[in-house]
Amino acid sequence: MAHLDDAETQRANASFIRTAMRAPILSRDHESDLARRWRDERNDRALHELVTAYTRLVISMAGRFRHYGLPMGDLIQEGNVGLMQASERFDSGREVRFSTYAAWWIRSAMQDFVLRNWSIVRTGTTAAQKSLFFNLRRLRARIADTELNGMSGETSRRIAEALKVSINDVQVMEMRLSAADQSLSAPAGETGEQSWQDFLSDPRPDPEQVVIGMRDTASRSRWLAEALDELSPRERRIICERRLVDEGATLEDLGRSLGVSKERVRQLENRAMSKLRVAMRARVSAPDELFVEA
Repeated sequence: MAHLDDAETQRANASFIRTAMRAPILSRDHESDLARRWRDERNDRALHELVTAYTRLVISMAGRFRHYGLPMGDLIQEGNVGLMQASERFDSGREVRFSTYAAWWIRSAMQDFVLRNWSIVRTGTTAAQKSLFFNLRRLRARIADTELNGMSGETSRRIAEALKVSINDVQVMEMRLSAADQSLSAPAGETGEQSWQDFLSDPRPDPEQVVIGMRDTASRSRWLAEALDELSPRERRIICERRLVDEGATLEDLGRSLGVSKERVRQLENRAMSKLRVAMRARVSAPDELFVEA
């Protein structure tokens, strides 16, 4: 949906545009001199005259982006940022007119602004996606695809080839451009008693499940602590250092520390695990009480 400025904003925009259009057009030599004075001497008057003269270029380009539904004043402001960047980087020694050089910076600034604000969902992040966003409708109109329910497969293929992207990228962007943002707080249905967010499922556990989970975790921790107390000090040390840490000690390291072979450590570990299983099962009525539900 196109943005509609209020009457006061429209008058301010019109006044700004009229003033910008009255600025004199610069000759090649004069604009080069202004650019040099700004670059070498940081002469503010030279910068002001250079930027003022080419504000008409910003206004002209802003008109090309109006159909994206964004305020004309905001587009002009973003274009002016691009114009300032161009004046900062312009090199008059390259025999290129400032207007030609500045056009790229102005267009880039406006494109970035459109991509950031056209939708609350980020639309284009890669160069291919940006190219799709700004050229899809133009190419579809050129191909004369008039289907109402999406593009035909042939149209998608031709656009993908023209922009050097995948057909899937074309189809995804077409869906994004054809669907406007909608608020989840908007009423669902004619009665307006419920909003769209009321129909969203919440995958998180409810408060009752959280409390039950905390209680079960505490119970399992207590059972494990009691079962470990039934092991010998050496068996308990092996289980704690092998099974109850993220990166367990190796059999060889434990054997060296305990003064036994790593095969003996393995035997002690297996015996301790058997004792733990028996001790844990004795504390529950059903084996599945020992496991956490996924």
